Amino acid sequence: MEESKILQYFEGKTIFITGATGFLAKIFLEKILRVQPNIKKLYLLIRETAKKSTEQRLQEEVVNTELFRVLREEYGKDLNFVLLPKVIPISGDVSHDNLGITNPKIREEMWQEIDIIVNSAATTKFDERYDIAMGINAIGAMHVQNFARNCSKLETLLHVSTAFVHGTKIGLIPEKPYHMGETLDASKIPYLDINKEKHIMEETLKRLKTQKAMEKEITQTMKDLGIERAKLHGWPNTYVFTKAIGEMMLENFKDKAKVIIIRPTIITSTYREPFPGWIEGVRTLDSIFAAYGKGKLKFFVGDPESKLDMIGSSRQNPVKYDEVKWLMHRYLAENPLLDSQGKPIKVGLPTNLNSMASFHNYIAIHYLPFLQHMHQCKTKNQSCQASS
Repeated sequence: MEESKILQYFEGKTIFITGATGFLAKIFLEKILRVQPNIKKLYLLIRETAKKSTEQRLQEEVVNTELFRVLREEYGKDLNFVLLPKVIPISGDVSHDNLGITNPKIREEMWQEIDIIVNSAATTKFDERYDIAMGINAIGAMHVQNFARNCSKLETLLHVSTAFVHGTKIGLIPEKPYHMGETLDASKIPYLDINKEKHIMEETLKRLKTQKAMEKEITQTMKDLGIERAKLHGWPNTYVFTKAIGEMMLENFKDKAKVIIIRPTIITSTYREPFPGWIEGVRTLDSIFAAYGKGKLKFFVGDPESKLDMIGSSRQNPVKYDEVKWLMHRYLAENPLLDSQGKPIKVGLPTNLNSMASFHNYIAIHYLPFLQHMHQCKTKNQSCQASS
């Protein structure tokens, strides 16, 4: 679709965005306001915290961020009078019925006005607690669907998923939707019973609370349960498992409106819009880049010719694995990070290990002697303590 037609489609529309303080949602919000100022209204679902109201979070975590710099420069003080009145923060939470929107008048108003829903609410931790991941990624999608069924004007429901719902499949993977109950490993369990998963999660949590378990124990147990249930059904971690369930929740909504499921891979910084290089916090691959820049990471494991599952948030950007080390080295050689003394950290070109065998050899040569020495020292100390 031509860009002009996309802009025309959004003109005069009312959009409801969940997960509005998240990375993708903020980029989407900024883009809409910048390229289509004739949008009618933007409802933003924002979870209120003990310390901050939805209005405070909107200002501090969205509008006042560096991402909105171009809009502030373009409109100046008029931004508060021209565009921002169209942005309406709504207190709520996708893990609750009616998305946690308790005011019936506000719900009715939204149901009568919303044309488009963008569901970007998610927890993206691979090892998230099972109850939290189910509540947001899976049951949250069901709650969004239930809310959407009441929207009389709704045209489109856009759901942000992840490319990794495919698990560890290899080869050419068709972009087909998941059907309710579908599993990646039918050899163990032929059917994914979502109600059963919800029951297991709730009963485990109930048992822990009845036993008055410490919060640390509850967190670890629920994390372990999520990984266990994910692997049982063929997914590698809790995040992608619950995101796949979230897609299943939307299967029957196509009778109501258009359903669009997008599956991005690893999302990094902006490429061009609204300006190059905007990112927030340390995300996904950033931890690797940061570790290399600090001089703590000397090597990478992977096929140098493989394409990295990484896209800029404003364009598709396939990069070969081997190109990453050159890009990182060039950038950090010219723009080094500083150590605790304020001195530049010098980095060398990282070693590329193209197989697990080469990785094991590297570890054996560079780290195993030291680890064996440490083990011997520890064993010797334990023997001395036992004899005394």
